Amino acid sequence: MIHGIAMGCIALGIVFFFGATVGLLRFPDFYSRVHAAGKGDTLSSMLMLFGLGVLVLEDGHAADILVFIKIMMICVFVFLTSPTTTHALTDAGYAAGVKPWDRGEHE
Repeated sequence: MIHGIAMGCIALGIVFFFGATVGLLRFPDFYSRVHAAGKGDTLSSMLMLFGLGVLVLEDGHAADILVFIKIMMICVFVFLTSPTTTHALTDAGYAAGVKPWDRGEHE
């Protein structure tokens, strides 16, 4: 049961990662692409790390709890830094004069 939950989280993380990749390739401008990459990267990383943490807990040893806590701390770090990095990247693009996509423009 726990193994299935872990594998489900990891598989769902991979699906979201590929979805973010499609958004990165298909969206028309810098801001849309960064948005897709930032959202997908954060969610997919957290899902895969959570699945890995649950997989570590499968044996039930006391030392595995410490590993699980460390993996969850990495999840918190990703949760806090990925949106901050995305915001800094889009702010740098705005400061450099990157224009948002307009529906009338063609690439």
